[in-house]
Amino acid sequence: MPASQVDRLAAIAARRGRIIAAVTDFGERYPLPVRVWGRLSLDFTGIAFASLFFCWSLTPSLLPRDWLFQGIVGGINAAIGYGVGCAVGWAVHRFLLAGRRWWPPPLPVTRGLKVAVPVAAIIAALVALVLAVDDQRQLAALMGAEGTTTSGYLRTLGLSLGVFAGLVGLWRFGHDVGRWVAGQLIRRARVPLGLARTLGVLVVVLATFMLIDGVLLRGAYFFTNQAFSLKDDTTREGTVQPTDPTKSGSPDSQASWESLGYQGRDFVSRGLDSDRLSAISGTPALDPIRVYVGLDSAETPEARADLVVDELERTGAFDRSVLALIPTTGTGWVNPTAAQAMELVHNGDLAMVAWQYSYLPSWISFLADREKAAAAGELLIDRVHERWSQLPENDRPKLYIYGESLGTQSGEGAFESIGEIRSTVDGVLWVGPPNSNRLWRQIVDRRDPGTPEVLPVYADGLVVRFAGGGDSVPEPDSSWLAPRVLYIQHTSDPVVWWSPDLLFTRPDWLEEPPGPDRLPQMRWFPFVTFWQVSADLTNAAGVPDGHGHNYGTAVLDGWLAVARPAGWTDADTERARAALEELRSEQGPEK
Repeated sequence: MPASQVDRLAAIAARRGRIIAAVTDFGERYPLPVRVWGRLSLDFTGIAFASLFFCWSLTPSLLPRDWLFQGIVGGINAAIGYGVGCAVGWAVHRFLLAGRRWWPPPLPVTRGLKVAVPVAAIIAALVALVLAVDDQRQLAALMGAEGTTTSGYLRTLGLSLGVFAGLVGLWRFGHDVGRWVAGQLIRRARVPLGLARTLGVLVVVLATFMLIDGVLLRGAYFFTNQAFSLKDDTTREGTVQPTDPTKSGSPDSQASWESLGYQGRDFVSRGLDSDRLSAISGTPALDPIRVYVGLDSAETPEARADLVVDELERTGAFDRSVLALIPTTGTGWVNPTAAQAMELVHNGDLAMVAWQYSYLPSWISFLADREKAAAAGELLIDRVHERWSQLPENDRPKLYIYGESLGTQSGEGAFESIGEIRSTVDGVLWVGPPNSNRLWRQIVDRRDPGTPEVLPVYADGLVVRFAGGGDSVPEPDSSWLAPRVLYIQHTSDPVVWWSPDLLFTRPDWLEEPPGPDRLPQMRWFPFVTFWQVSADLTNAAGVPDGHGHNYGTAVLDGWLAVARPAGWTDADTERARAALEELRSEQGPEK
């Protein structure tokens, strides 16, 4: 070996020896800080990136967030940032700094970093927190909601630190398990070091996947299903069994009151009667028909579909002017405002039909049961359409579809294309469609060039149109061909814009000018935006009407756009809207 290399290696060894001796001396003088730092063993680059990701997470998203959800989102993103920072630090050290004479830095620099990096990270987090409060207040004011306070929001930092510590601790536990597995392979099976490490990582990854998918998720799904099935046996306060034979669950019904479930009993009991409708419209009205079949109404989906048709026959639904199919959300929920809007528009001369296909609420069904939702919608629509098709063409009621949230995904499951929709029904209204809807996604991706993702134009709006709320619902003029399809989607609705793609891809809607209820400060950041919008999902319907996933009376405007009766006027619209507002005030908030 050349003398120059020998001298260089000796110099490096001497420097490392001095550093070790100095660290040992420092540890003897100040044992507690050294032990704490040694146990934490935090990476400087990881801390810097964790702080950066945490600050990013404080930027505004679609809906106002309180300190609790912000703390969870901030902790998750800080842990992700720490992992990214550790990877970046390792790569820099391995490929850029290896063999440099000035690396590692002198001991005073190392000591300074141990203090400066955490302190700077905390200061940056506090400053970002204070600035974030103002953004949250602006967003809340934009939606007419109550804003947060600075003192309350500062609790976010403590919660985020706890979440961060827990996630990093879990990661380190997995890392230690992988090293232990690798050690066992080396000692017992004489496996080479590189292969043993690889196998150790694979064992941990597979074990984690099996634990989450095979135990945690399935177990959570089972127990959640059991828990919500118990709620299905209860009845909302004030709900009474109908005596009107035009309602499922009545004494004349083949679907018993007890079998309808919580949401079914709520649906059939909320119908407006002919007297109330006549008083509102000033003209004679009919008692609207409400058909509903619950999970316990028959043993199999096919038997429940047969029961739906039997109930439609029994109630005389095929003799009405309008038949509205309502694919539901997971628990079988039907938006009462939407159902009452339809009754008001048609003055009771309609039949509505819905059914239950799950005990689970919409957000759980969306994550774990989307295929079931689509299959349920397809079966309901196909079976009713089959019987409807057998009627003389001039004696059939108009056949419409209304779906909201997961109900839109259930309804879309019956169709392969817009052409098939037009050949099957007389119009469709879909409200708040999830981003994963197949037909919706195809239409949005194929929108006319230059039109925004939040309010796209598809094929010049000949058949399919989009609206951002009641004020922007298009008029049903001659340029909009019947049967019409209308999507209503708020620019602030996380159900519409949440997607796993947010992890790594900036969506078009975040490159476009913000809508009327989205702050221009919202930006896309890798990983961070996904978790922000995920947190928004938890409060999607908890904001005032006209924002988030709360569509209020916009369903009235949407229904008129696709199913407006002959002779309907603007005065009729205002009269119906005032009646809806009064009904919502009487019935109180949804539970």
